Amino acid sequence: MLTPGQAVRVKLDWPETRGPCHIRTPHYLRGQSGVVERHLGRFPNPEQLAFARPPQTIDLYHVRFDQPSLWQQGQQGDAVVVELYETWLEVA
Repeated sequence: MLTPGQAVRVKLDWPETRGPCHIRTPHYLRGQSGVVERHLGRFPNPEQLAFARPPQTIDLYHVRFDQPSLWQQGQQGDAVVVELYETWLEVA
């Protein structure tokens, strides 16, 4: 399990190039680094539920990203917070 304050990176993966899939991770975050804000709990994997597959239960987190790094807009300290499942995160 990841912990608040831990640096993470969103996996640079493109499963949609391998066939039909359901993805809850924004394209603009793939390959980007952020910091875990908090653990939100464990939930059935929506990427499996979308295809009526038996879902595994996985951890969901709020992850904070530096806004100017993402979009070259905003001021120092501006942030974007996104809910991401642990299957999309790797320790940075």
